[in-house]
Amino acid sequence: MPNDEQSEDWPAQVQRELRRFAEARDWPRYHTPRNLLLALVGEVGELAELYQWDPPTPPPPDRVAEEVADVLIYALRFADVAGVDVTKAVAEKIARNEHRFPPLNDRTP
Repeated sequence: MPNDEQSEDWPAQVQRELRRFAEARDWPRYHTPRNLLLALVGEVGELAELYQWDPPTPPPPDRVAEEVADVLIYALRFADVAGVDVTKAVAEKIARNEHRFPPLNDRTP
């Protein structure tokens, strides 16, 4: 897994690790974009359950972290199988959003 010195392209590093993990278990035949997307939706649902019905106390941080990790794992695996360069796609999306949504101090009232 990436450490601080290797974190410049951590999505690609994590994708390689997830690919290795899946291949060692002969899972790529099951890791179709459709299957991974449905699994991702399921994990987002598990994360949402932690906040469902506006609980009076926040969910335990370790549970939130576990579900966020599951969401990221499936999103990165989906992107890998779908041929998406996550680092490039995210950078391009941030650049588009910078243009679409200028900072408050740059807006005319």
